[in-house]
Amino acid sequence: MKTKVRELRLQHDLTQQQLADMVHVTARTILSIEKGQYSPSLMLAYRMAQVFGVSVEELCCLKENMEMEDDHYEEVSKSELH
Repeated sequence: MKTKVRELRLQHDLTQQQLADMVHVTARTILSIEKGQYSPSLMLAYRMAQVFGVSVEELCCLKENMEMEDDHYEEVSKSELH
């Protein structure tokens, strides 16, 4: 899942470790989220959104991710028809 965590973290001049400490996870978790290898739980996303002063929807690019997921499902459905 794409997020704005890295972008917002850098805007707030925070290291991965500093953000991790603020939201009670490891720096490795922050790294994994930033690389799109791990989707944060709702509570973790909420904690990070609070730190950055944004909504969970904005932090997690929910509209964009939903559109990408919908496009994927449309492609899968079309390929199954052929």
